[in-house]
Parts: sequence; C-alpha cells; structure tokens
Amino acid sequence: MVASEQATPLTSPVSADSLTLWQQIQEDWVAHGHDWTKPGFRAVAVQRFGVWRMTIRPKALRAPFSMLYRALYRKVRNTYGIDLPYTVKLGRRVVIEHQGAIIVHGHCTLGDDCIIRQGVTLGNRHLDRPLEAPQLGDRVNVGAGAKILGGVTLGDDVNIGANAVVLTDISAGKTAVGIPAKIIN
Repeated sequence: MVASEQATPLTSPVSADSLTLWQQIQEDWVAHGHDWTKPGFRAVAVQRFGVWRMTIRPKALRAPFSMLYRALYRKVRNTYGIDLPYTVKLGRRVVIEHQGAIIVHGHCTLGDDCIIRQGVTLGNRHLDRPLEAPQLGDRVNVGAGAKILGGVTLGDDVNIGANAVVLTDISAGKTAVGIPAKIIN
C-alpha cells in the first residue's frame, strides 16, 4: 500500500479499544498539536493510562500502576482543573483545548475527534439517577462554559455554543446555543 492509499485519521474505522496505549497516546499527541506540555494532552494521556492499567491481571501486579494512576489523576485534576476519570469511554483524538473547570462524569461517552473547552461540565442532572451521563457522538464541538446534563445524546457533528445548557438530545449536524439550549440550524 502506498502512502496516498492509507486511510486518514479522520476516516479510520479502527476503534480506540483496538489500539495499543502507545498508539493512542501518539494519536492524541498529534491531535494536540505535537505539544506534550498541553494540559489537555496530559489529562487524556493519564485517562488512557488508567484504562490500560485495568487490563493488567492479576490485581497484585496492577497495584503499583493503580497507585501511579491515582497520583497522576489527582495531579491533573488539582493542577489543571480537568477531571477526566478512567471510566469515561473516550474516543480517538479527543482534544481538551484549554484547562480549567472541566468536569466529565465517569459514565460519559465521548466519540472520536470531539473538542472540549474550558469550563465544560458533562454531568448528571438528577440525584435519584446518578449514573445518567451525556453521550457525545463523533466530532462534537463543545464551547467554553457549556453544561451538558443528564442522560442526553448528542449526535455526530453537533456544535454546542459557549455557556449553553443542554438538557435534551441534539440530533446530528445541529448547533445548539442558549439557556436552555435551543437548536439554531
């Protein structure tokens, strides 16, 4: 296969689960502009390490990696303000554009090529349903300060405006802005 026939990263049908930890981190590094110092890249790398360490069997061998993960997770959360637990289903090439006040519920799903900006909350909405969390499709663009709450589903190629509060599902290709968010196209 010549180089021109290879699939581009945006069209590759390979899931994040089928890549090695190193391949995922390399892809994330490219998505974050080849800059390992970006807090978003570091948060994603730590999340991927957390997922990888859970594949180690038996638990006794996993223990030192779990201790390292917990220390790195807290360092990223406390230093950069990015709370991205290993239980999040993270797609390929997810970019966290800026640091600060980013909260992602542990049961969220973020599709491939999503962009998350500062001040974003992806969380639950009801105390009596603590496991409900947003499910984002591929190429979802979330503006600064947006809040996406509850068991909502955002389709592929959705744009969420800055400071929008999303409480309902948004179908693919739509743009939502405002409080509460309303579709504008």
